Amino acid sequence: MENLEESIGEEENYGIDQEYSDPETGEYFTDDSCDCILDRKITWLSLPRLCLERVFSFLPDRDRKTAALVCRQWHNVMRSPSLWRHHRFHFSGRISKFRKPDYSSTIAYVSHLGAYLERLEVTVCPPRKTQAALRLKGAITQLFSELIRVRAPLRSLAVMNLELDRSAWTSSLRASVVGCLISFLQRGSSKLNSICLSGMRNCIHQGLELLSALLHYETRFYPRCYISSLDLEAFFSGSVNVYLNSSVPDNLSQLQCLTDLRLSYSCLSDELLMALQQRHGGGRRKSSRDGNTLQTFLLHCCLKEPHQQLICGSSWATLASSCPDLKVKISVNQVVNNDRLARMLLPEIPLSEYCMSAFYSPNEDWSPKPLLSDILPQYRHTLQHLNLDFGANNFDESLDEELLELVKVCERLVELSICAFLEIRTVARLLDMSLTQSSLKEIHVRICSFNEVAGEEEEALEEMLSSYLHLPPDLCFSAIIYPFE
Repeated sequence: MENLEESIGEEENYGIDQEYSDPETGEYFTDDSCDCILDRKITWLSLPRLCLERVFSFLPDRDRKTAALVCRQWHNVMRSPSLWRHHRFHFSGRISKFRKPDYSSTIAYVSHLGAYLERLEVTVCPPRKTQAALRLKGAITQLFSELIRVRAPLRSLAVMNLELDRSAWTSSLRASVVGCLISFLQRGSSKLNSICLSGMRNCIHQGLELLSALLHYETRFYPRCYISSLDLEAFFSGSVNVYLNSSVPDNLSQLQCLTDLRLSYSCLSDELLMALQQRHGGGRRKSSRDGNTLQTFLLHCCLKEPHQQLICGSSWATLASSCPDLKVKISVNQVVNNDRLARMLLPEIPLSEYCMSAFYSPNEDWSPKPLLSDILPQYRHTLQHLNLDFGANNFDESLDEELLELVKVCERLVELSICAFLEIRTVARLLDMSLTQSSLKEIHVRICSFNEVAGEEEEALEEMLSSYLHLPPDLCFSAIIYPFE
């Protein structure tokens, strides 16, 4: 606890015997006289330690230091390791003449409190210049060296948005960063079960090195510890056709206890789906009670990354059969081609969540109607969350009836979020559906509108919503007009 006390009071001198005033009476008292006050009324000082820990857990570090000055009880509560188990750091690699580098406070934090860290999240602002990349490499190297030194008991580690395919990262800097992560997996925490390396954008060689290190980590500590959650979205560079490399399925197939997996669509292949299925004994059905079946599989597809590979529906069907509790979540960004969408969204997929963000281009003649009326209804028995951002893609066509029919047939739909050109009365019809469709508990609508009529539509929406003042308390609802230029 000595390190913890030093870190809390690193810049401030925490007094113990201080005077405080009652805000109602103006009476001054010391810590020794707090009991007298508590006998008369309930105050913050009388809250149980567990309640105070819960409240303090929402405070940033600077406010925690201030709160520790209030009284002896709060100062003692602030020494609880449970308040320092989760932390987030942000590295920019930039230098400011007005404040210390962001990584210096990070290293100090880990030095004093790293022995209590169980969940660490590091977000990087991708560098534009080599000098910034060099500083980031130094900060990351120091951070992981310090984590190894203090033997941080990490259970969850996230390092996001490194974007190593940027020109600012020289080959030697890339190798150093990857080597640092591999060294941590070899010498660091023996309790990791959740790893996120999204946005790293490795070349195929260095990406495979890291995957191999993850496999060796699990082999070394299994069954005492194993990786159950793995986020590798944008783990490889966007220019790499990962689905053509057989080493990726081979490595992932050996992570026997994965329950949550997140990948870029460029990694998807029949070989990968077969490898994930073979983890479970060649098709023998298991349930989540077995503890190591794949339960969540999230795929992110981006226009600028490879996504035109052909996948067999039978591969999805076999995986779904071996993992009966599997929920597939697909996120699509800027892919506005119905043939490609139909090739990705096969009926054999146990799709529980679909998220799409489309961009408007006058050169793209794309209609969302086939998606709403032909593709998504395939998942009427499994789809639970639907998030569609069509923007201005339907400014010259109506989607209201297709959307309403889709919501009607999706019997398990819990959440709907839509941004498109819609009629005001469609919002009323969605609310009416929520009253009869017991599963639908969350509705968020953004109605696109041209600026010249946005004011009129806002008034019409407000008038319509005045008829729905007593919505069910468990319904989360919002509707706004979204001006479009």
